[in-house]
Parts: sequence; structure tokens; C-alpha cells
Amino acid sequence: MDDFTLGLLTNVGLFSFLALSAYLLLLAGEMSFGQQAFFGVGAYAGGILTTLYGVPLPLAALAAMGLGALAAFLVGLPTLRLKGLYFAMATLAAAEIARLLFELLHFQREIEGELAGPDGTQGFRGIRWIFEQGIEAQEFLLLTYALLALVLAALLLVERSRLGVTLRSVGEDPELAAALGVNVNRFKLGVAASAGALAALGGVLFAHHNTFIEPRNFDIMLGVHSLAYALIGGLGTALGPLLGVALDIGVLEGSRIFGGARMIVFGGLVAVLLVLRPRGLLDEALVHCITSRALQRR
Repeated sequence: MDDFTLGLLTNVGLFSFLALSAYLLLLAGEMSFGQQAFFGVGAYAGGILTTLYGVPLPLAALAAMGLGALAAFLVGLPTLRLKGLYFAMATLAAAEIARLLFELLHFQREIEGELAGPDGTQGFRGIRWIFEQGIEAQEFLLLTYALLALVLAALLLVERSRLGVTLRSVGEDPELAAALGVNVNRFKLGVAASAGALAALGGVLFAHHNTFIEPRNFDIMLGVHSLAYALIGGLGTALGPLLGVALDIGVLEGSRIFGGARMIVFGGLVAVLLVLRPRGLLDEALVHCITSRALQRR
């Protein structure tokens, strides 16, 4: 496998965590433009722990996920009181505040005679834990997809459980869910925290794959794409966001032939798709149809 294909497949896996993060909130009826903030929290936290303190990556990832969940919970406390577009704009504002805080973050230590750690707008270099452990690019790819498979399996199990039914009911009709005894605000806070943890896990892996991160890696465009991943792939199943990531990155790479107009072409294709399939390619109706036919064949 050549380096370009390897890098492309790894990016698909990394951004799938971000896509699933946005997907969870969409199921709960909330459209967030701010999941890139928790992706960045995970990237910086994981990088600091492994680079400056020598913490093993698995432990650093768990700590970063906890921090991402806490950050999402704190952001959700005020913003989940808002509805619709107001919530979306509030999450975008929170994400931009986080990006500005990353630009102000200067926390360096001398490691083997060289300064290491976040240096504001100059970024965070030298996140080399996987190289120091002798982990090859293909092994890191397998690690990424193994973790993604575990997350996906957990989400698919949740979808078949009472918790999954509650999640969709809260997203489709929160008033009815509240009438049936669901504490909607508390439930959405839990979903937001879980989504923050997922995004942070992707951020940790992203930082260690790239070895260098900077605040503009976590700008508004990443938030837009994270939402597009879920909307393009579909909200009928957790497999939808993964399909969305593959199509998004694939179309972006394939549209390079259009040069400077490729973002216009890409945006047009996405707009047409969302008009034709407002709930995405793998929407609830299609998933139900596929499931019904599979059961009939059995």
C-alpha cells in the first residue's frame, strides 16, 4: 500500500470518530457546529500527556476522553437550553472560543535539550509517541480501525436497546418523551458528554498520526464537515456517518481536477444530495427496508 492511500484511509478512520460524535447529537435532535472543539481538546490533551509527561498512549487517550466529555458537558449546560439554530450558533461560538484558547496556550518543557509542547499559533510539534514505540503507519491504521470497530459495535448495540429507542424519541419528539417520564435535558447532557468523549478520542489519534497540530486544524470548516459526514451518510444507522466520511473525503480528493473551483463543485454536490435525501443516504426508511428484507429471507 502506497503512502498516499495509507494516509487517506487513516484520515477516513480518524474523522469517523468526529462524524459519530456529530451523529449522536443529531439523533438527540441537536445540530452542533462545535464538535471540532472537543476533537481539539483531545488532540492537545493527549499530546501533552504523552510528549511532556511520558504517559502511555492508551492512558492518555482515556484521560483525553474524560476531559472531552467534561468540556462537552460544561458547554452543554448553557447551550442545550437553546433550540434549533440558536443552539447551532452557540456551539459554533463555543468552538471558536476553544480555538482562540488553543492560540493562547503556551505550555512547554525542555525534553532532551529541546523545548516541546504547545506554543500558541506556532502549534504543537514533536508528538512522536508512536514513532518512539516503533509503531509503523500500517499498524497505526489497524489500531485506528480496531478502536473504530469497537465504538461502532457499541453504538449498534445501543441502537437495538431501550436506550437507543429513547435517544431517537427524544430527537423526534422531546415533548412526548418528557410526557413519558424522560428527563430530556439530563438525557441530552449525557449524549453531549458521550459525543465529546468520542470526538476527543479521534483528536488524540489525529495528533499522534500527524505529530504536529495547530489551532487552525480545529476551525469552523472542520465543524461543518463533521456535520456533513453524518447528514450525507444518513441518520438511519451508525454506519451512515462512516459512509459520509468516505464519500466526503473521496469526493474532495476526486474533485482536485477542478482546481480552485473544487470546493464549489463539492458544495453543489452535497446540496443536491441533501435536497434529494434530507436524512442522508442510509436514512431510517432505507435501513428499515433493508432490515425487513433480511428478516424475510431468513
